[in-house]
Amino acid sequence: MKQISVAEILKLPVQERIRLVELIWESIAAIPEAVEVTPEVRAELEKRLKEFEANPEAGYSWEQVKSHLRNGTWRSA
Repeated sequence: MKQISVAEILKLPVQERIRLVELIWESIAAIPEAVEVTPEVRAELEKRLKEFEANPEAGYSWEQVKSHLRNGTWRSA
């Protein structure tokens, strides 16, 4: 595979850079066990999972999140 510099990547059209990011992300997602999770992050994830399991109806649906993001009506924390 040909080596490419960051400068060369930044010269690519936006759509090509987006596709490159998608390919990289897919390669990472294919082996999730390779991503190290700190004990603090693991504890937070477990806490959030328990909260969700206790009340799965709380929060927003994916459709609601997308709608808020598209409309610019998302409220900040």
